[in-house]
Amino acid sequence: MNTEELKKLSAQEALKFIKDGDTVGLGGGRSIAYLIGMLSEKPELKIKVVTPSLNTKLLCVKNGLEVLPTYCVDSVDVAFDGCDQVDADLNALKSGGAIHTREKLIASMAKDYILLVDREKVVSKLEFKHPVALEVITESLSYVKKCLSEIGAKVEIRTSNNKDGFLISDDGNVIVDAFFENVDDISVLNQTLNSIFGVVGTSLFVDKVTKVIIAESDGIEILENNKR
Repeated sequence: MNTEELKKLSAQEALKFIKDGDTVGLGGGRSIAYLIGMLSEKPELKIKVVTPSLNTKLLCVKNGLEVLPTYCVDSVDVAFDGCDQVDADLNALKSGGAIHTREKLIASMAKDYILLVDREKVVSKLEFKHPVALEVITESLSYVKKCLSEIGAKVEIRTSNNKDGFLISDDGNVIVDAFFENVDDISVLNQTLNSIFGVVGTSLFVDKVTKVIIAESDGIEILENNKR
């Protein structure tokens, strides 16, 4: 199977976790796009969608799915997203989209938070080949950079080729990329990052993921987290 076929396979499996009447959280990416297309072909499933992604919102509307503003919702039945990497303890790193704070809000509200991945994204322990992205209040930028440097991170403020200056989140904050090496305790790192004043949210997801749907050429494997 090629990559697109694997993404379709994971979306088909995700569909099994959605029931009529559910409020469903949808992240971004190709697997989610395939899932939206499949949901549009099942009019018997009367669902409502919340999403941190403008692209996903537009795709849902185009496919006739009802989208609610996240601020109107305090509970989500099931939510789906992708990631850069996930480990055997279901710790996940999601660095690319700079919408991780809103993603984590939906993950926190979800009774079931499920990642859709290819086998290559699953490791025994997070390797931190990608940075931990932090959404940071602009006024706290220098302080946060100092705190990150003190715990051994290489720090870069994210910019965009399409915009002069810093990349700004949908909520008006700066995105800081923190690169780590040789992380011994992921839970401790997570606690440390979240304790830095001025950090709104991070792209390190600890104790949020309940299941991982892994698509591979010979079928589907599902990892489950029974601790949450």
